[in-house]
Amino acid sequence: MAELYNHREVETKWQKVWDDEKAFKTSDDFTKPKYYALVEFPYPSGQGLHVGHPRPYTALDIVARKRRMQGYNVLYPMGWDAFGLPTENYAIKNHIHPRIVTENNVKRFKSQLHSLGYSFDWDREINTTDVKYYKWTQWIFLKLFKAGLAYKAEMPINWCTSCKVGLANEEVVNGVCERCGSEVIRKVKSQWMLKITAYADKLIEGLDTVDYIERVKVSQKNWIGKSTGAEVDFAVKGKDEKLTVYTTRPDTLFGVTYMVISPEHPMIDKYKDDLKNYDEVVAYREQAAKKSDFERTELAKDKTGVMLDGLTAIDPVNDKEIPIWVSDYVLMSYGTGAIMAVPAHDERDWEFAKKFNMPIIEVVAGSPVDVNEAVYTDVATGTLVNSGFLDGLSVADAKEKIIEFMTEKGIGHAKTNYKLRDWVFSRQRYWGEPIPIVHCDKCGYVALPESELPLELPDVESYMPTDNGESPLAAMTEWVNTTCPCCGGPAKRETDTMPQWAGSSWYFLRYTDPHNDKELASQEALKYWMPVDWYNGGMEHTTLHLLYSRFWHRFLYDEGVVPCPEPYQKRTSHGMILGSNGEKMSKSRGNVVNPDDIVRDYGADTLRTYEMFIGAFDLSASWSEDGVKGCRRFLERVWKLQDILTEEDGYSADMEVKLHQTIKKVSSDFENLKYNTAIAAMMALINEFYKKNSVTKGEYRTLLTLLNPVAPHITEELWQRAGFDGRVYQTVWPEFDEEKTKEATVEIAVQINGKTRATLAIHKDDQKDTVIENAKKVIADKLTGSIVKEIYVPGRIVNIVMK
Repeated sequence: MAELYNHREVETKWQKVWDDEKAFKTSDDFTKPKYYALVEFPYPSGQGLHVGHPRPYTALDIVARKRRMQGYNVLYPMGWDAFGLPTENYAIKNHIHPRIVTENNVKRFKSQLHSLGYSFDWDREINTTDVKYYKWTQWIFLKLFKAGLAYKAEMPINWCTSCKVGLANEEVVNGVCERCGSEVIRKVKSQWMLKITAYADKLIEGLDTVDYIERVKVSQKNWIGKSTGAEVDFAVKGKDEKLTVYTTRPDTLFGVTYMVISPEHPMIDKYKDDLKNYDEVVAYREQAAKKSDFERTELAKDKTGVMLDGLTAIDPVNDKEIPIWVSDYVLMSYGTGAIMAVPAHDERDWEFAKKFNMPIIEVVAGSPVDVNEAVYTDVATGTLVNSGFLDGLSVADAKEKIIEFMTEKGIGHAKTNYKLRDWVFSRQRYWGEPIPIVHCDKCGYVALPESELPLELPDVESYMPTDNGESPLAAMTEWVNTTCPCCGGPAKRETDTMPQWAGSSWYFLRYTDPHNDKELASQEALKYWMPVDWYNGGMEHTTLHLLYSRFWHRFLYDEGVVPCPEPYQKRTSHGMILGSNGEKMSKSRGNVVNPDDIVRDYGADTLRTYEMFIGAFDLSASWSEDGVKGCRRFLERVWKLQDILTEEDGYSADMEVKLHQTIKKVSSDFENLKYNTAIAAMMALINEFYKKNSVTKGEYRTLLTLLNPVAPHITEELWQRAGFDGRVYQTVWPEFDEEKTKEATVEIAVQINGKTRATLAIHKDDQKDTVIENAKKVIADKLTGSIVKEIYVPGRIVNIVMK
């Protein structure tokens, strides 16, 4: 009788063995087939790991362990995305230097990950705050700058009136600062920008070459938002001024009944003397400045606006005079800052027109529209009406004809547009990578020579935000004042720092050669390891992070730095783990589960197994303490198989099919994110062992190998106790024989006149006559009439037709 399963002893023992043996160290032998498995590296917060973290880490750990057993040289790395606002805020609040905060957080995170038995190669650990790492982040920025893809521009930011800092959109909640609750306003500042829009088409085209789940591809394409249409010039009556708009529906120009411009549009101040309600417009602008871009453009919100009293526009296709409105749902940062409104065929325009009692003119027939009954129709097909020379044309033909007309008249032209905006790349913060640029009054913005990299973040006592909104670095005059690399005259360093997105946009490349001090990574390593074979991360990162990193990688490819155009061959995403009440875990809801508690009470293998068994990997699932206990009982059943282990080495005849079926099932499910059904298959196999009350050494060896990627500690211990050679992680992944996955016997229904009266076990090779004869024997007492017909559907049913 085996002693009780003591997970603490087992897991501590094997984690030390793996450390001592460097069990999961990636080989530098580039002749072996490679496999690069990657999970998004975490932001090391003060709260430590939550139970959501192990779900993707365990999933890819399973793949990495399986691949090693299949003979691959596996790279499965881990590191830290450690710059960023939360650490700086914590440091300011608690008067602890952000570097110390980061070091403490990383130490805790690493300890937690180690306790879960992940097969990371810790010799390749990276940290975005390490000067040896961010040297190459700065190097990439200089490449972008020299290529004309990094530039300075005046941009509106969210400004906290209390913290005196710029905030990201997600840090603004209901118009106030998430951290301090103070009012947030819009403020224009000079910002570094990256011209990601120059790569919009390449980012779309690249999606056709990779294996991403469909919703990730759709998310990327929607974020880029490529559309074809036209730019149209609307004259401002009595002024030498034009309002240019972009529209995907130039065919609806005859249906324009008003225009809308952004509250920040420069025309407002240019013609303020003509505006009879200028003060009202300015007051509206001030209210709009308190809202984030998301709040301003949210479709569900109530429409607000002010009509410009004193300025009107002229529709270029029919010379009709139309009013110009100011409304916060139009942004200067998107398009031209002005739109034409066709309320009969656009929901937002229709809502605005109904609220402010403006005309609604149907110009595309195709489904009923009753302007009096407040109905609009978004018609993409149909026939043009009320549209002059376009009447009777289809939408497609009308688009073509109106663009020709506008081009000839010089009032518009065809245009491809994108929702994607250039990337705001500066933060007025201390805790980020210094931007390696100086400003010289004579030479302008000048790049530091690459020989001067890294430009290190000065290690000073004060990192508090400044009153004027500049970065804390601006107050460090000894660091700021320097000489121009171009002319040798006085210059000042850039005091904004890079956003947290910078370090995460190329970290996957550094893992391939993390200790290289001569280059970002060697060409040999990059050619061998790239692209990443399988990258998993959260759906919340499939737009910004995924888009940013693909952009940087494609740029580096164009520069000849990396060998492939796309960084990730495969991208999947996992669902969230919710609290037991079905809500997102948070301290305020009191439903947070600490993984340390589960590891302590039930074991790391139990937590790993439960996180994979909790449900479909790509869907969210609610935490269940009973589910955790159920997985613990499963592992205890695995442990107790020692009591019925025989000395026979091989598969017993009556278990051979079941073993080959299980190998096939588990092997396939691990590759297709079906971890829960793979575990269920192993549970079913164990049930069969207990029914027989015996398990051979050969069957036991196969089970332990299949289960090892999910529960590595217990399987290593049982492997050693059974006297098997070596370690499980060193063994070969079992293979199945397709023929041996097929059942030798099947159970079929025996029917009389289509109604099932019995079942019959037959051999898969039995002939029709044999099957029918045996079927009649099992229902002999029910064959009371004369047989008209005997039907056999192979492997399924026998039907005896009687009268």
